[in-house]
Amino acid sequence: MNRLQHLQAWLQARYPDQALTLTPASSDASFRRYLRVAVNGETFIAMDAPPPQENCASFLHAAEVFARAAVPVPDIFAHDLQQGFILLADLGDTTYLQALTAAPEKADLLYQDAINVLIRLQQASAPAIFPAYDRTLLLQELQLFPDWYLAKHLGVSLNQEQKNMLDTTFDLILASNLAQPEVYVHRDYHSRNLMVFTPNPGVLDFQDAVYGPITYDLVSLFKDAYIWWEEERILDWMICYWEKARKAGLPVAEDFSTFYLDFEWMGVQRHLKVLGIFARLCYRDHKEAYLQDMPNVMRHLRKTCERYRELHPLFNLLNEFEQVTPQVGYTF
Repeated sequence: MNRLQHLQAWLQARYPDQALTLTPASSDASFRRYLRVAVNGETFIAMDAPPPQENCASFLHAAEVFARAAVPVPDIFAHDLQQGFILLADLGDTTYLQALTAAPEKADLLYQDAINVLIRLQQASAPAIFPAYDRTLLLQELQLFPDWYLAKHLGVSLNQEQKNMLDTTFDLILASNLAQPEVYVHRDYHSRNLMVFTPNPGVLDFQDAVYGPITYDLVSLFKDAYIWWEEERILDWMICYWEKARKAGLPVAEDFSTFYLDFEWMGVQRHLKVLGIFARLCYRDHKEAYLQDMPNVMRHLRKTCERYRELHPLFNLLNEFEQVTPQVGYTF
């Protein structure tokens, strides 16, 4: 039997002698896929996370920790770690991205809710519950940029001087990132993983949660790869978060300009990482649609690099390869 047949058999064993139907709900950037299960007039979400590519145990652990923090995550009704199946509550099918695209005037309300939930999550933070978002992991993510975006997407080979510059810049980025206070980090807290729900927002895709820099999830939320907001709007939302975080006792910088600087430099790390991930999704996993989301990410990256003198060498490198034609359809 294929995985779908195994999943159907697993579900049928839970609902014997009852008719059930499965329809695609969504997929994501991993090997996971989600199907909506209709049975007895109710709907659930079945997650198919094939081992060994995906670790269902980390999903279950994060779901428990997030739920204790009053983060609206889907209830879990059944799971089979050996097969990689989880049966979840259905949080609907309206993502923040869909809602914001259809009605951008609702952005302030939706982002206020997202800020409030993020603060609750961060208030619950404690070390040693999730893996550390340490230098090793942050640097591993940065390396996706030369390995996948430059080498595979642009077909560029860096000379030694360029490699040295990138190493120096990575050190500066990481020094800034690692100097930040640490909290629970969802790691992909953006418009495709937040659902319009009651209570709002429903939070998905949290299995890669870590303990790390306090501004990381704010970058995911406000410098989103999938929807563009002007810097004035982002600044307003950041001030809102900062004021609420201070009242909640979170360890944000006392001076907002310092806090915003941390946010900007955290963004450089994430944008470099995401460019590499999108390239890898295209050329390794044959998910070409992610290429269309690169311009937003690059636009954020270039704006920040241009703003800070220490990042000008990286900005110049980006300019140098601006005219390079991507190898569309490259496979290996």
